[in-house]
Amino acid sequence: MEKSDNLNPAYPEVWAGLECTVNRVGDEYMDQMQLNGHAIREEDIALFASIGVSKMRYPLLWELTAPDGPATADWSWGDRRLKLLQEHNITPILGLVHHGSGPRHTNLADPKFPEGVAEYARAVAERYPWLEYFTPVNEPLTTARFSGLYGVWYPHGRDGYTFGLTLLHQCKATVLAMRAIREVIPHAKLVQTEDLGKTYSTPLLAYQAAADNERRWVSLDLLTGNLSPEDSMWKYFVDSGIPEEDLQWFRDNP
Repeated sequence: MEKSDNLNPAYPEVWAGLECTVNRVGDEYMDQMQLNGHAIREEDIALFASIGVSKMRYPLLWELTAPDGPATADWSWGDRRLKLLQEHNITPILGLVHHGSGPRHTNLADPKFPEGVAEYARAVAERYPWLEYFTPVNEPLTTARFSGLYGVWYPHGRDGYTFGLTLLHQCKATVLAMRAIREVIPHAKLVQTEDLGKTYSTPLLAYQAAADNERRWVSLDLLTGNLSPEDSMWKYFVDSGIPEEDLQWFRDNP
């Protein structure tokens, strides 16, 4: 890995991230940065630097920055925070959607959601062409589970179809966002995050543990073009009503 000026090269780099979820429940949005205080506490960045952080997952979230589209975006918070990260020699890994469903005019089940993320991603790249690392959509599988399968977050689905729809839209958003970013920043790198927690069970529920442990890889299989018709998750999606051509899209656009 690259060595930062503020680190002893004999030690591993210290990377960090802050909890920045903006999720929707019904018509209400919960902003973790307001709840934990970081939204108004820019001195945190100096504290991150003081413990040797060299790279940091940092949010510039779509629904907060450009709720009505990039043309009317308010970049003031991002301008200030990214400047402070630069001043403290912290390389940002910029997050655009973090357990969120975008502005009110869209949501994870909206077929226009991927293009909306990509449009915003291009605007971010044009505003900050010096950036290199991006996480367009944080933990898409986790978000799809809570939004499309467990019914906790908007659009509160509790079925395989809504789960598949919300997952595929997020993964497609990642592909399209990185494509848009690289048209501005050709060397831009994707840093993908996901929750790969493993499920254990009693013998009675072994079938559910096996399904969970197969499912935990599916977002990465989609993004890398490795989900094939022979895989159990492909059959799961098709049986749930997801068209095969929507799955094939990822094999054609890894």
